[in-house]
Amino acid sequence: MLEVSELVAAYGPVRALDGVDLSVERGSITAVLGVNGAGKTTLLRAISGLLPPKAGAIRLGGRDITREQPEDLVRLGIAHVPEGRGVIVELTVEENLRLGGLWRRDRAWLRTGLARMFELFPPLAQRRHQRAETLSGGERQMLAIGRALMSRPELLLLDEPSLGLAPRTAAQIVATLRTLREDTGLTLLLVEQNAATALSVADRAVVLNLGRKVADDDAARLAADDRVRRAYLEG
Repeated sequence: MLEVSELVAAYGPVRALDGVDLSVERGSITAVLGVNGAGKTTLLRAISGLLPPKAGAIRLGGRDITREQPEDLVRLGIAHVPEGRGVIVELTVEENLRLGGLWRRDRAWLRTGLARMFELFPPLAQRRHQRAETLSGGERQMLAIGRALMSRPELLLLDEPSLGLAPRTAAQIVATLRTLREDTGLTLLLVEQNAATALSVADRAVVLNLGRKVADDDAARLAADDRVRRAYLEG
């Protein structure tokens, strides 16, 4: 579904990605792992159009999307949940969710989509009329994911969804991701600092280090590779 070839991205003179290759199968969960500064967030920003690449190519379903604008990529089926649980705190839970599906101009989907989000994330249903500023960190993360899902993406990019959350809340969100893949066939590209969490849900995993890909394998095999874990996933 997604093919990244020889991708180079930089912030000024600093090269954050240096010739990265990545392939994501339709209906799979692919984890991108590595310590801080490895280039994980930059990879998602490049795919979603927020950071134009310096070189390389990005293809979605065979279509070259390397130079597409972020809003056009949403229409092509990509949704990006950045790190930091960004929601509009002045709006209610329901208003945030409606905003995610607004561009589709599909009233029927707004109704069924809202019902689906409240089914996936029961705490949001209980707080649908509360302003987002009243939510806990875990609830804000649920809302950020739910808002992205309201655009009905085929590919969901998730940046550190468990960061800063209590273990139980993080586990609930990871379980929801697995449910989404199994029930809808949604394809997920998941960036996680917590390698154990990511590998528990992923089909495949890629490890980045200083902007380069250093490992790419079945998630279960990478989880069992002590050398990779010690060298690139700890510290």
